Amino acid sequence: MTQKRKKAFGFSCQEHSHARCPICCILPPHMLENVVVHGDTRQRDWALQTLTLSSELRGRRKAIGGISFTAQPGEKRRTIYDAKNAQELPGTLARSEGDPPCSDEAVNEAYDSAGATYDFYQEIFERNSIDDKGLRLDSTVHYGEKYDNAFWNGSQMVYGDGDGELFQRFTKCVDVIAHELTHGVTQHEANLSYFGESGALNESMSDVFGALVKQWVKKQTAAEADWIIGEGLFTEKVKGVGIRSMKEPGTAYDDSVLGKDIQPAHYKDIYTGTKDNGGVHINSGIGNRAFYLAALEIGGYAWEKAGKIWYVALRDRLRSGNNYNRAAKIIVKVAGELYGEDSAEQKAVKNAWTTVGVLSPE
Repeated sequence: MTQKRKKAFGFSCQEHSHARCPICCILPPHMLENVVVHGDTRQRDWALQTLTLSSELRGRRKAIGGISFTAQPGEKRRTIYDAKNAQELPGTLARSEGDPPCSDEAVNEAYDSAGATYDFYQEIFERNSIDDKGLRLDSTVHYGEKYDNAFWNGSQMVYGDGDGELFQRFTKCVDVIAHELTHGVTQHEANLSYFGESGALNESMSDVFGALVKQWVKKQTAAEADWIIGEGLFTEKVKGVGIRSMKEPGTAYDDSVLGKDIQPAHYKDIYTGTKDNGGVHINSGIGNRAFYLAALEIGGYAWEKAGKIWYVALRDRLRSGNNYNRAAKIIVKVAGELYGEDSAEQKAVKNAWTTVGVLSPE
């Protein structure tokens, strides 16, 4: 397919001039572009439809219906809507806070995983919902026809059903849901610009806390966890374990239709082009591996110390335009403030950022 045709159909959906993108999707555009090039006719149509719709969403925010209000501190307020394969948000009310499970798996998964993410942030970091002010957690399931993505649009979560051949429904994975909700946390805290290295940090933060929510739910230590984002999202037809590997960026999938995982694991290999909003999904692997290495060296449950260091940095220190080098120095400094200068925790964080090439060896 020619570059001209790609642009005509929205292939450059993340290549725009806005530094802050209100629509943050879990799947990077290059993965879907590969499907358009290598998939069969139906797969190409589904991928093209997803890319085009994602591009349109980035151009304008869809109106969010319903009454918006702030819940009381410490009170979950989940509301799940059903788009019924249309594209109007939020859709028809399907389940409210306190309602029993219904017959729709996607509704229940969205409800349960939003609850797990809320509980994680409250119990581990004493955070009152996404904005720390009791923001209601609204979600819409069954968005679009065979829509291959999930996204946070600045106000709510939206999930596609997947095409059924390459991707399963996007509510299946708690880390995917926690990843997208964490975009909301970042939006209300550091507000990392969604372009280039700051955008890669934005995506990495979502992967970090998405992985931590999954590990917290499963009660896994850093050594026990798989560190895969989106494990179980692919169908059996796809050769891959998930959409990203925090442990070994660049190894999550290698498939004839989806292509090969192109995430770099080291800063020397950072992508410097303009695709993917300057590589926000591609280059997040550098930050992901740094967190994995720090958590593994510290040991125990990753959310207890490594997670706290990253969270405090995100909440109090990082700023919108921070690049990897600046962020790494900030995170190392936070580790020292929390656990002591030259502590084992600070050394682990410093070692991690050095190993991935962001900081120079002393």
